[in-house]
Amino acid sequence: MSATNEKSTIDSVREWVVDHKLRTVGCLWLSGLAGSIAYNWSQPGMKNSVRIIHARLHAQALTLAALAGAAVVEYYDHKSGAKAKRYAKFLPPMEHSHTHKD
Repeated sequence: MSATNEKSTIDSVREWVVDHKLRTVGCLWLSGLAGSIAYNWSQPGMKNSVRIIHARLHAQALTLAALAGAAVVEYYDHKSGAKAKRYAKFLPPMEHSHTHKD
């Protein structure tokens, strides 16, 4: 695998994450919850209610981290103008005639 091929794969994953921020956060929450439940069930001597509470707390912390990451990505996209460039192809061209009706 060449470096350009790897970079394009990483870039395509990054673009998908940028375009689907909420879906990404939801998937992270669900995988965090499932992973935490699996880990907690392997620990002996815990009540099931405590396992579920721990799993929810771990998933909630992962979700907050993912939301913070999405906010940072959104901030940098807005600051760099990348978001405007990405959506410009969907908008009709703007005419720059400024006529005022009095």
